[in-house]
Amino acid sequence: MLIVGTVYIIKNRQPSSGATDAVGQEWKTSDTQKSEGAVFGTFYHITYQYQQDVQTGIDAALKQVDHSLSPFNKESVITAINNNTSMTTDSMFVEVFTLAQKVSAETNGAFDITVAPLVNLWGFGFKNMAEVNQAKVDSLLPFVGYQTVKLTDGKIMKEHPETMLDCSAIAKGYGVDAVGKYLESLGIKNYMVEIGGEVRVRGTNPRGELWRIGINKPDDDPASINNEIEQVLQVTQLSMATSGNYRNYYEKDGKKYAHTIDPRTGYPVQHSILSSTVLAQDCATADAFATAFMVLGLDEAKQVLTKHPELMAFFIYTDADGNMQEWHTESLQNLMVQ
Repeated sequence: MLIVGTVYIIKNRQPSSGATDAVGQEWKTSDTQKSEGAVFGTFYHITYQYQQDVQTGIDAALKQVDHSLSPFNKESVITAINNNTSMTTDSMFVEVFTLAQKVSAETNGAFDITVAPLVNLWGFGFKNMAEVNQAKVDSLLPFVGYQTVKLTDGKIMKEHPETMLDCSAIAKGYGVDAVGKYLESLGIKNYMVEIGGEVRVRGTNPRGELWRIGINKPDDDPASINNEIEQVLQVTQLSMATSGNYRNYYEKDGKKYAHTIDPRTGYPVQHSILSSTVLAQDCATADAFATAFMVLGLDEAKQVLTKHPELMAFFIYTDADGNMQEWHTESLQNLMVQ
Protein backbone atom coordinates (compact mmCIF):
# COMPACT_ATOMS: atom_id res chain seq x y z
CA MET A 1 0.00 0.00 0.00
CA LEU A 2 1.38 3.37 -0.97
CA ILE A 3 -0.32 6.15 0.95
CA VAL A 4 -3.16 5.83 3.40
CA GLY A 5 -5.43 8.32 5.05
CA THR A 6 -4.92 9.71 8.50
CA VAL A 7 -7.23 8.45 11.20
CA TYR A 8 -9.26 11.01 13.08
CA ILE A 9 -11.34 10.52 16.18
CA ILE A 10 -14.43 12.62 15.54
CA LYS A 11 -16.54 13.93 18.39
CA ASN A 12 -19.25 16.17 16.99
CA ARG A 13 -21.16 14.44 14.23
CA GLN A 14 -24.57 12.86 14.30
CA PRO A 15 -25.08 9.22 13.34
CA SER A 16 -27.24 8.35 10.33
CA SER A 17 -30.66 6.84 10.91
CA GLY A 18 -29.22 3.34 10.91
CA ALA A 19 -26.40 3.94 13.36
CA THR A 20 -26.66 3.32 17.07
CA ASP A 21 -24.38 4.42 19.86
CA ALA A 22 -22.76 1.77 21.99
CA VAL A 23 -23.64 1.97 25.65
CA GLY A 24 -20.58 1.77 27.83
CA GLN A 25 -18.94 3.33 30.81
CA GLU A 26 -16.60 6.26 30.45
CA TRP A 27 -13.03 5.26 31.11
CA LYS A 28 -11.32 6.38 34.28
CA THR A 29 -8.45 8.75 33.65
CA SER A 30 -6.14 6.37 35.48
CA ASP A 31 -7.18 3.54 33.14
CA THR A 32 -6.67 5.51 29.90
CA GLN A 33 -3.35 4.65 28.31
CA LYS A 34 -1.88 6.07 25.10
CA SER A 35 1.11 4.96 23.10
CA GLU A 36 2.71 6.67 20.10
CA GLY A 37 5.81 6.04 18.06
CA ALA A 38 7.34 5.23 14.69
CA VAL A 39 7.34 1.87 12.93
CA PHE A 40 7.33 0.47 9.37
CA GLY A 41 8.30 3.87 7.98
CA THR A 42 5.24 5.55 9.47
CA PHE A 43 3.71 6.38 12.86
CA TYR A 44 1.40 4.55 15.22
CA HIS A 45 -1.17 5.71 17.77
CA ILE A 46 -2.67 3.34 20.31
CA THR A 47 -5.31 4.06 22.94
CA TYR A 48 -6.44 1.39 25.38
CA GLN A 49 -8.15 0.94 28.74
CA TYR A 50 -5.88 -0.73 31.26
CA GLN A 51 -4.52 -0.15 34.72
CA GLN A 52 -0.94 0.19 33.55
CA ASP A 53 1.19 1.16 30.57
CA VAL A 54 2.26 -1.82 28.42
CA GLN A 55 4.58 -0.03 26.01
CA THR A 56 7.25 -2.71 26.41
CA GLY A 57 4.88 -5.41 25.21
CA ILE A 58 3.67 -3.27 22.32
CA ASP A 59 7.25 -2.64 21.23
CA ALA A 60 8.00 -6.36 21.40
CA ALA A 61 5.00 -7.22 19.21
CA LEU A 62 5.97 -4.62 16.60
CA LYS A 63 9.60 -5.72 16.67
CA GLN A 64 8.55 -9.29 15.98
CA VAL A 65 6.54 -8.20 12.93
CA ASP A 66 9.44 -6.08 11.71
CA HIS A 67 11.86 -8.99 12.09
CA SER A 68 9.56 -11.18 10.00
CA LEU A 69 8.19 -8.91 7.29
CA SER A 70 10.26 -5.74 6.87
CA PRO A 71 12.37 -5.61 3.68
CA PHE A 72 14.26 -2.70 5.26
CA ASN A 73 15.46 -4.92 8.11
CA LYS A 74 18.64 -6.64 6.89
CA GLU A 75 18.09 -9.43 9.40
CA SER A 76 14.43 -10.07 8.62
CA VAL A 77 12.93 -13.30 7.34
CA ILE A 78 11.68 -11.66 4.13
CA THR A 79 15.10 -10.11 3.41
CA ALA A 80 16.75 -13.53 3.63
CA ILE A 81 14.12 -14.99 1.29
CA ASN A 82 14.56 -12.17 -1.21
CA ASN A 83 18.34 -12.60 -1.09
CA ASN A 84 17.98 -16.38 -1.41
CA THR A 85 20.16 -16.88 1.67
CA SER A 86 17.44 -18.69 3.62
CA MET A 87 13.96 -19.85 2.68
CA THR A 88 12.96 -20.70 6.24
CA THR A 89 9.94 -18.79 7.56
CA ASP A 90 8.49 -18.05 10.99
CA SER A 91 4.90 -18.24 12.25
CA MET A 92 4.10 -14.62 11.37
CA PHE A 93 5.44 -14.99 7.85
CA VAL A 94 3.41 -18.15 7.37
CA GLU A 95 0.22 -16.36 8.44
CA VAL A 96 0.79 -13.40 6.14
CA PHE A 97 1.90 -15.51 3.18
CA THR A 98 -1.10 -17.83 3.51
CA LEU A 99 -3.54 -14.90 3.66
CA ALA A 100 -1.81 -13.13 0.77
CA GLN A 101 -2.06 -16.20 -1.46
CA LYS A 102 -5.73 -16.57 -0.59
CA VAL A 103 -6.53 -12.95 -1.50
CA SER A 104 -4.48 -13.28 -4.68
CA ALA A 105 -6.53 -16.28 -5.79
CA GLU A 106 -9.82 -14.55 -4.94
CA THR A 107 -8.90 -11.38 -6.88
CA ASN A 108 -7.41 -13.04 -9.97
CA GLY A 109 -3.91 -11.91 -9.06
CA ALA A 110 -4.79 -8.25 -8.53
CA PHE A 111 -3.13 -8.61 -5.13
CA ASP A 112 0.31 -10.18 -5.41
CA ILE A 113 3.23 -10.04 -2.98
CA THR A 114 5.68 -10.96 -5.76
CA VAL A 115 5.21 -7.48 -7.27
CA ALA A 116 8.48 -6.21 -5.73
CA PRO A 117 10.58 -6.17 -8.95
CA LEU A 118 7.94 -4.03 -10.69
CA VAL A 119 7.69 -1.65 -7.73
CA ASN A 120 11.45 -1.20 -7.84
CA LEU A 121 11.37 -0.61 -11.61
CA TRP A 122 8.78 2.17 -11.48
CA GLY A 123 10.12 3.72 -8.27
CA PHE A 124 8.18 5.24 -5.40
CA GLY A 125 5.50 7.55 -6.77
CA PHE A 126 6.50 6.37 -10.25
CA LYS A 127 9.58 8.61 -10.12
CA ASN A 128 11.26 6.37 -12.75
CA MET A 129 8.28 6.50 -15.14
CA ALA A 130 10.24 8.18 -17.95
CA GLU A 131 12.84 5.40 -17.88
CA VAL A 132 10.38 2.49 -18.05
CA ASN A 133 9.72 0.79 -21.37
CA GLN A 134 7.99 -2.38 -22.57
CA ALA A 135 11.26 -4.32 -22.79
CA LYS A 136 12.10 -3.65 -19.13
CA VAL A 137 8.61 -4.63 -18.01
CA ASP A 138 8.67 -7.79 -20.11
CA SER A 139 12.02 -8.77 -18.63
CA LEU A 140 10.53 -8.76 -15.11
CA LEU A 141 7.06 -10.23 -15.66
CA PRO A 142 8.31 -13.86 -15.66
CA PHE A 143 9.43 -13.34 -12.06
CA VAL A 144 6.09 -11.87 -10.94
CA GLY A 145 3.10 -14.05 -10.15
CA TYR A 146 1.74 -15.46 -6.91
CA GLN A 147 1.57 -18.95 -8.45
CA THR A 148 5.38 -19.00 -8.80
CA VAL A 149 5.96 -19.17 -5.03
CA LYS A 150 4.78 -21.82 -2.58
CA LEU A 151 5.10 -22.61 1.09
CA THR A 152 6.24 -26.16 1.76
CA ASP A 153 7.19 -27.50 5.19
CA GLY A 154 7.79 -24.01 6.51
CA LYS A 155 9.99 -22.96 3.61
CA ILE A 156 9.33 -20.72 0.62
CA MET A 157 9.86 -22.41 -2.73
CA LYS A 158 10.49 -20.13 -5.73
CA GLU A 159 10.30 -21.10 -9.38
CA HIS A 160 12.72 -18.27 -10.12
CA PRO A 161 15.51 -17.05 -7.80
CA GLU A 162 14.90 -13.54 -9.15
CA THR A 163 11.43 -13.43 -7.62
CA MET A 164 11.21 -11.04 -4.68
CA LEU A 165 8.43 -10.62 -2.14
CA ASP A 166 6.90 -7.35 -0.98
CA CYS A 167 4.45 -7.56 1.92
CA SER A 168 4.01 -3.80 2.32
CA ALA A 169 0.35 -4.00 1.26
CA ILE A 170 -0.50 -6.36 4.09
CA ALA A 171 2.25 -6.14 6.73
CA LYS A 172 1.05 -2.87 8.23
CA GLY A 173 -2.42 -4.29 8.72
CA TYR A 174 -0.92 -7.44 10.16
CA GLY A 175 1.11 -5.32 12.57
CA VAL A 176 -2.09 -3.63 13.72
CA ASP A 177 -3.60 -7.07 14.37
CA ALA A 178 -0.50 -8.24 16.21
CA VAL A 179 -0.72 -5.35 18.67
CA GLY A 180 -4.47 -5.81 19.03
CA LYS A 181 -4.08 -9.50 19.80
CA TYR A 182 -1.37 -8.69 22.33
CA LEU A 183 -3.68 -6.25 24.12
CA GLU A 184 -6.48 -8.82 24.08
CA SER A 185 -4.12 -11.40 25.61
CA LEU A 186 -3.94 -9.10 28.63
CA GLY A 187 -7.72 -9.02 28.88
CA ILE A 188 -8.03 -5.55 27.37
CA LYS A 189 -11.45 -5.15 25.75
CA ASN A 190 -11.51 -1.46 24.82
CA TYR A 191 -8.81 -0.19 22.48
CA MET A 192 -7.85 1.39 19.18
CA VAL A 193 -4.64 0.50 17.34
CA GLU A 194 -3.68 2.65 14.34
CA ILE A 195 -0.54 2.32 12.23
CA GLY A 196 -0.19 4.66 9.27
CA GLY A 197 -3.95 4.92 8.83
CA GLU A 198 -4.72 1.20 9.25
CA VAL A 199 -6.98 0.65 12.25
CA ARG A 200 -8.34 -2.03 14.56
CA VAL A 201 -10.89 -1.14 17.24
CA ARG A 202 -12.61 -3.14 19.93
CA GLY A 203 -15.13 -2.14 22.56
CA THR A 204 -15.76 1.55 23.14
CA ASN A 205 -13.73 4.74 23.23
CA PRO A 206 -12.77 6.66 26.42
CA ARG A 207 -16.22 8.33 26.43
CA GLY A 208 -17.93 4.95 26.44
CA GLU A 209 -19.11 5.40 22.83
CA LEU A 210 -18.39 3.72 19.53
CA TRP A 211 -15.11 4.69 17.92
CA ARG A 212 -15.57 7.36 15.23
CA ILE A 213 -12.99 7.28 12.48
CA GLY A 214 -12.67 9.62 9.51
CA ILE A 215 -11.79 8.82 5.90
CA ASN A 216 -9.83 11.58 4.17
CA LYS A 217 -11.22 13.41 1.15
CA PRO A 218 -8.86 13.02 -1.83
CA ASP A 219 -7.48 16.40 -2.80
CA ASP A 220 -4.42 18.14 -4.20
CA ASP A 221 -2.84 18.51 -0.79
CA PRO A 222 0.53 16.73 -0.81
CA ALA A 223 1.49 18.26 2.53
CA SER A 224 -1.70 16.95 4.17
CA ILE A 225 -2.46 20.42 5.50
CA ASN A 226 -6.21 20.54 4.94
CA ASN A 227 -7.08 16.99 6.06
CA GLU A 228 -10.66 17.39 4.93
CA ILE A 229 -12.91 14.49 5.92
CA GLU A 230 -14.98 12.74 3.27
CA GLN A 231 -16.86 10.41 5.61
CA VAL A 232 -16.93 9.48 9.28
CA LEU A 233 -17.62 5.90 10.33
CA GLN A 234 -18.87 4.82 13.74
CA VAL A 235 -17.41 1.39 14.46
CA THR A 236 -16.50 -1.29 16.97
CA GLN A 237 -15.19 -4.87 16.73
CA LEU A 238 -13.84 -4.10 13.25
CA SER A 239 -10.65 -3.24 11.41
CA MET A 240 -10.22 -0.72 8.60
CA ALA A 241 -7.60 -0.11 5.92
CA THR A 242 -7.37 2.50 3.17
CA SER A 243 -5.38 2.20 -0.03
CA GLY A 244 -4.69 4.82 -2.67
CA ASN A 245 -2.01 7.42 -3.18
CA TYR A 246 -4.69 10.05 -3.48
CA ARG A 247 -2.50 12.92 -2.29
CA ASN A 248 -0.03 12.44 -5.11
CA TYR A 249 -1.85 10.89 -8.03
CA TYR A 250 -0.64 11.24 -11.59
CA GLU A 251 -2.51 12.64 -14.58
CA LYS A 252 -2.85 11.25 -18.09
CA ASP A 253 -5.02 12.73 -20.82
CA GLY A 254 -6.57 15.07 -18.28
CA LYS A 255 -7.64 12.29 -15.90
CA LYS A 256 -6.28 11.46 -12.45
CA TYR A 257 -5.08 7.99 -11.48
CA ALA A 258 -3.72 6.60 -8.23
CA HIS A 259 -0.15 5.31 -8.08
CA THR A 260 -0.93 1.60 -8.21
CA ILE A 261 0.79 -1.09 -10.28
CA ASP A 262 -1.15 -3.97 -11.76
CA PRO A 263 1.10 -7.00 -11.08
CA ARG A 264 -0.52 -8.84 -13.98
CA THR A 265 0.50 -6.31 -16.64
CA GLY A 266 3.45 -4.59 -15.00
CA TYR A 267 1.95 -1.18 -15.71
CA PRO A 268 0.11 1.44 -13.62
CA VAL A 269 -3.62 0.87 -13.42
CA GLN A 270 -5.91 3.36 -15.12
CA HIS A 271 -9.07 2.88 -13.13
CA SER A 272 -11.17 5.61 -11.61
CA ILE A 273 -10.77 4.65 -7.91
CA LEU A 274 -8.69 7.18 -5.99
CA SER A 275 -9.29 5.76 -2.54
CA SER A 276 -10.31 2.27 -1.45
CA THR A 277 -11.37 1.69 2.17
CA VAL A 278 -12.22 -1.80 3.40
CA LEU A 279 -13.56 -2.93 6.76
CA ALA A 280 -13.11 -6.49 7.99
CA GLN A 281 -12.68 -8.37 11.24
CA ASP A 282 -8.90 -8.30 10.97
CA CYS A 283 -6.78 -5.50 9.56
CA ALA A 284 -4.49 -7.67 7.42
CA THR A 285 -7.49 -8.84 5.39
CA ALA A 286 -8.79 -5.29 5.05
CA ASP A 287 -5.32 -4.11 3.99
CA ALA A 288 -4.93 -6.73 1.27
CA PHE A 289 -8.39 -6.31 -0.23
CA ALA A 290 -8.12 -2.50 -0.18
CA THR A 291 -5.02 -2.79 -2.36
CA ALA A 292 -6.59 -5.41 -4.64
CA PHE A 293 -9.63 -3.19 -5.26
CA MET A 294 -7.36 -0.35 -6.40
CA VAL A 295 -6.01 -2.69 -9.07
CA LEU A 296 -9.36 -4.21 -10.06
CA GLY A 297 -11.25 -0.94 -10.48
CA LEU A 298 -14.80 -0.14 -9.42
CA ASP A 299 -16.77 -2.67 -11.46
CA GLU A 300 -14.59 -5.71 -10.72
CA ALA A 301 -14.25 -4.69 -7.07
CA LYS A 302 -18.03 -4.72 -6.75
CA GLN A 303 -18.11 -8.24 -8.22
CA VAL A 304 -15.59 -9.49 -5.66
CA LEU A 305 -17.55 -7.85 -2.84
CA THR A 306 -20.71 -9.78 -3.80
CA LYS A 307 -18.76 -12.95 -2.99
CA HIS A 308 -17.56 -11.54 0.33
CA PRO A 309 -20.52 -10.19 2.29
CA GLU A 310 -18.32 -10.12 5.39
CA LEU A 311 -16.38 -7.20 3.85
CA MET A 312 -17.56 -3.59 3.79
CA ALA A 313 -16.11 -1.05 1.39
CA PHE A 314 -16.11 2.68 0.68
CA PHE A 315 -14.68 3.91 -2.64
CA ILE A 316 -13.92 7.43 -3.76
CA TYR A 317 -13.57 7.65 -7.54
CA THR A 318 -13.81 9.99 -10.50
CA ASP A 319 -16.64 9.72 -13.02
CA ALA A 320 -16.44 10.12 -16.80
CA ASP A 321 -16.56 13.91 -16.42
CA GLY A 322 -13.73 13.96 -13.90
CA ASN A 323 -16.00 14.69 -10.94
CA MET A 324 -15.37 13.01 -7.62
CA GLN A 325 -17.97 10.45 -6.55
CA GLU A 326 -18.32 7.86 -3.80
CA TRP A 327 -19.76 4.38 -3.55
CA HIS A 328 -20.16 2.08 -0.59
CA THR A 329 -21.59 -1.30 0.23
CA GLU A 330 -25.09 -1.26 1.69
CA SER A 331 -23.74 -2.96 4.81
CA LEU A 332 -21.71 0.16 5.57
CA GLN A 333 -24.72 2.47 5.64
CA ASN A 334 -25.58 1.99 9.31
CA LEU A 335 -21.98 2.84 10.31
CA MET A 336 -21.89 6.16 8.50
CA VAL A 337 -22.05 9.37 10.51
CA GLN A 338 -23.45 12.59 9.03
